[in-house]
Amino acid sequence: MGPLKPACLLLALALNGFHVNAGASTLEEQRAAFRDVYPAVERGEWAPARAKEALLKDYVLWPDLRAAWLRAKLDETTEIEKFLDQNDTLRPARELRYRLALHLAREERFAEYLEIYRRWYQDLAIDKLDCLALHAEILDGGSDIVAARGRKLWLIGRSQAEECDPVFDYLRGAGILDEELYRERFELAVAEQEFSLARYLARSLDEKYLDEANRWLSARDTAQEFLQAAEPRDDPTYRKQLIYAIERLTYADAGHASEYWQSLRSRYGFSALQDAGISRHIALWLARQHRPEAYRALLDLPHASVDVEVGRWLARSALRQRAWPELVSAIVDMPDDERQTSEWQYWLAVARKEMGQEEEALASFMQLAGERSYYGFLAADEVGNDYSWAHAAIIEDDAILARLAENPALIRARELYYVGLDSQGRAEWDDAVSMLQAEDKAQAALLAHRWNWHSRAIATAASVDVYDDLEIRYPLPYRTQFEAYAESADIPHSWAYGVARSESLFMADIRSIAGAVGVMQLMPETGRRTAAEMSLPYSGLNTLTDPDSNIRLGIFYLGKMLQRFGKNPVLATAAYNAGPLRVEKWLPEFERLDARIWIENIPFNETRSYVRRVLSTDAIFHWRLTGETRRLSERLATIDPSPLPKRLADAERKKMKGS
Repeated sequence: MGPLKPACLLLALALNGFHVNAGASTLEEQRAAFRDVYPAVERGEWAPARAKEALLKDYVLWPDLRAAWLRAKLDETTEIEKFLDQNDTLRPARELRYRLALHLAREERFAEYLEIYRRWYQDLAIDKLDCLALHAEILDGGSDIVAARGRKLWLIGRSQAEECDPVFDYLRGAGILDEELYRERFELAVAEQEFSLARYLARSLDEKYLDEANRWLSARDTAQEFLQAAEPRDDPTYRKQLIYAIERLTYADAGHASEYWQSLRSRYGFSALQDAGISRHIALWLARQHRPEAYRALLDLPHASVDVEVGRWLARSALRQRAWPELVSAIVDMPDDERQTSEWQYWLAVARKEMGQEEEALASFMQLAGERSYYGFLAADEVGNDYSWAHAAIIEDDAILARLAENPALIRARELYYVGLDSQGRAEWDDAVSMLQAEDKAQAALLAHRWNWHSRAIATAASVDVYDDLEIRYPLPYRTQFEAYAESADIPHSWAYGVARSESLFMADIRSIAGAVGVMQLMPETGRRTAAEMSLPYSGLNTLTDPDSNIRLGIFYLGKMLQRFGKNPVLATAAYNAGPLRVEKWLPEFERLDARIWIENIPFNETRSYVRRVLSTDAIFHWRLTGETRRLSERLATIDPSPLPKRLADAERKKMKGS
């Protein structure tokens, strides 16, 4: 074999973590040194970095190290300005500039703050910075422009940043915040359903505004009591409050909400639009709460209230009752693009099979069985076909790969990931990839996969509709941990893999809006309780962001859900996402239910999609791990009734409330 050509040599180095002019040992030493000194540098200690400066000075993340130190030394204005001039285009420079701006404002160095603000932030509509700038200009003498900009910041229907308080104090003292501006903001707060803010604003208005704010709060916090005490008044605002209370009650008990609505609609002058809107709202939640009257309520809605979501729940309600002709009718009446989805084509085939229309059903199942999806797998199970895996690896393009591997932005992103600054790395990767052409993005996905950066590989491939490279889309990271901990919990590790991929795309540091953390997306309290149950040490976020600990705790908890729900993986999967108490409320009252039907009637769109995704992904991971097909239908255990029917539980709660 002859020597590698220069381009091929460059590619080989880059794909294995090198960058130009850096050997493997040097790059690994730089990464290790960066990891060692970064925590101290973040605390403002530069000595550890200085001791390794000869090694780190040429490292691509040297600017990140300097920026981290300068964030702790914001009074070092000269050093910061020098850094910003040299690294103006880098993300750490932008973050440092923002921190510096806030620091200057806090230190009341307003002239310096305004210089930065006017150059970089003035037109970005960042309320906090806008208010600080306005405060600075007020201290400099104020102007008509200050009054105009202050009014704009005031007229927001939510609580503003605390940095706006001095501006509002000035406007109030100068008589600029008059009663009309208070009324305008009050209306905006009500429209945003920020009723506590509305009550605060009402204190500066007359008594009727305070009464209105208090009624809104009552409608929100004690909806049923508010409806029970409905007043003999019929003005537009009060009708809106009654509707809001009905909407709130519907989420908890659509049946009671329907009863109240039937009484109220004849006593107050609701418009036809209001009537149609609240009727639709109640009917949808009757369906989501699996009430027997849901189908009729949806069917009786006026034509103007019927949309795609109504059609979906009309079909699901018919399906739950196994009313096959009604299900067919509901699906046929859907818009073309909705009716042609795999979901409804599958259920149309099932209904036709149940109605004895075998040939039509078989044709539909055969067509769906060619899909690698939840419904494709179910259809294949119906006709006994093997699953259509259709794996097709991305074809390598050496020239593009070499160019991407030397892209400075991608190199920075990669190194941030390798040194453990995962979120910063993801942000820089996503920014860089967004600028690439489609063919380059596919190769970038391949590059990320070779760097074992699975979240970016999966996301980048999906961004250009590349779905058939199953090694990239369904990788097997942390395999030792998944196999060992799944065996200990007595669950298939393909299932655990499916949960992890659906939860986090295997990101160790990711945090959800709700606060769940890590590979298995555990809530901190769940992690704490599970660790105590397992007699494992627990140190909060440090434990949850450690992949080994997170996977161990998450798999144990998943196994616990499986035991809690009678070894039914469908219910355990739903409980992992939505919580076990919700799943218990969703169980059928009396009769056993086909798991497929139960899944379709999960009230939460997110959880319904999650369960289907995890179950189909479980099948794919099983194939990836063993090369064999395990039927999805084998995992769909029948859903048993709740041990305590909901209506008996409701009756008991009413009894307790009345005593």
